[in-house]
Amino acid sequence: MTEQATVDCYNESEQVTGWFTTIDEHLAVPFETTVLGVTVTVERVELDHSERIVAICRRGRDRQAVAILDLPLPTPTPQGAEWIEAYRRWLG
Repeated sequence: MTEQATVDCYNESEQVTGWFTTIDEHLAVPFETTVLGVTVTVERVELDHSERIVAICRRGRDRQAVAILDLPLPTPTPQGAEWIEAYRRWLG
């Protein structure tokens, strides 16, 4: 999975972008999960200004970015969640 996500990447910044693109393509959104005891809808993933992959979570009219590695995944996990776990392993 790492090879697929980081193909043609020459530095760490490009590799993170590769992971973001792969997760964005494979993760089935929207889905619901619980963040700090509150049910939220994960609408999409983004790459923030610090080159962190974040999940954009919505509750009502409020939206919050949550680092993808801090996002609690529901059971059963959404399709494509294995890419988040592969990204976690890649980061070590």
